[in-house]
Amino acid sequence: MAELLMPKFGLTMMEGQITEWQRKPGERFSKGEVLFVVETEKVANEVEAEADGQLLELLAGEGEIIAVGLPIALVSYDGVSNEPALAVPTTPPRATAAFDAPAARKLMREHGLSPFEITGSGRDGRIMKSDVLRIVATPLARRVAQQNDVDLHDLTGSGPNGRIKVVDVERVLAYPPYKTSQETASIRSTLDPVLQKPDFVRLATARRVQGAKRDIPHFYLTRIVNVQALGQLRDKLNAEADKRARISVTHILVKALGLALTQMPAMNRIWTDDGILSFVSADIGMVTETPQGLRIPMFRDAGHMPLDSIARTGTDLAARAREGQLAPTDVGGGVMSISNVGMFGATSLTPIISPPQAMILGVGAEQQAFRPDDTGQPSLCREICLTLAVDHRIIDGADAARFLQFVSSNLEEPLRLLRAPINTNA
Repeated sequence: MAELLMPKFGLTMMEGQITEWQRKPGERFSKGEVLFVVETEKVANEVEAEADGQLLELLAGEGEIIAVGLPIALVSYDGVSNEPALAVPTTPPRATAAFDAPAARKLMREHGLSPFEITGSGRDGRIMKSDVLRIVATPLARRVAQQNDVDLHDLTGSGPNGRIKVVDVERVLAYPPYKTSQETASIRSTLDPVLQKPDFVRLATARRVQGAKRDIPHFYLTRIVNVQALGQLRDKLNAEADKRARISVTHILVKALGLALTQMPAMNRIWTDDGILSFVSADIGMVTETPQGLRIPMFRDAGHMPLDSIARTGTDLAARAREGQLAPTDVGGGVMSISNVGMFGATSLTPIISPPQAMILGVGAEQQAFRPDDTGQPSLCREICLTLAVDHRIIDGADAARFLQFVSSNLEEPLRLLRAPINTNA
């Protein structure tokens, strides 16, 4: 017998939601068959069996959020010893079960727990009810309860065998236990705010951006870019598009960023707990709004992709993102992304870096402004505002300014975007 653990997809994944089990307890499976589906804030991932075997028991049901590395099922693989993967450790003789608190003994019986699995916090190691509750609550439920001073003693779990889930804690936070349901209903009116439980994607996104603002020392650079020539080139290319995908401003910016990373390889790296991780391919993410929340599909090696290929790839990625059809290979990796809110009329955006990336470019709507020409006379220009958010742990201000200058120069002289990049050691 072996434990099936929650897998880790990507550097920043801390937990995942089991959205579907493809096998039931007692059913056999073959190597390569999909056992279950895990959803992260990025994409749904199908997890395949590593070998032939049998699913023995589910430790986590569909809809549960489980931390990476925790067991979610018990399986038996063919040709492998049936000894438990994590045997109960041998411990010195302890006092009889009668020594433990009555409520603790009752809970242990109900949940099939052995006293040897639990560390007692009472006098002389006596197991208390709270010690057992720590075992039968999910890790996320325990964390949320601790953060909000919720006593798990007072909760009734809605999970398998009464296991306390995070939804049980959130229910208490929404309607405190000192109010009955009748009392709560009587004081509510149609004008009261409505509390809605966020779905897993929103929760995961909230934790990710909160952690990014807390843990990543952001700094920002803003530059106004003249896109008069760029707009003219784009209009000409789209007028001759025929059966080609139409080129958008976002597609052009993806090309400009990919070109900049290719020609400034010192910027193509991220900060990790284990050290500085450098990339060879200039992969650029595109923040995309979908019915399931934000997704960031990636353009692989964008610096070497022709504009037509970027437009075709971008159209395909955006469509599959909105339909929830992105593959795991479509997301993750890269050092930066682009978030364009220009289509909504916003003049600028100060974005939050998507970890573990090191940069993100915020793009505003095109604006018209009069600027002095070479003779000092007012000339009508078309401009966009670019805001580059940068991780100061890995990139200094001067390097970031040179990078943004390089991107801006290529946008103001867009014929450069039609040429192959020149690798340098900038």
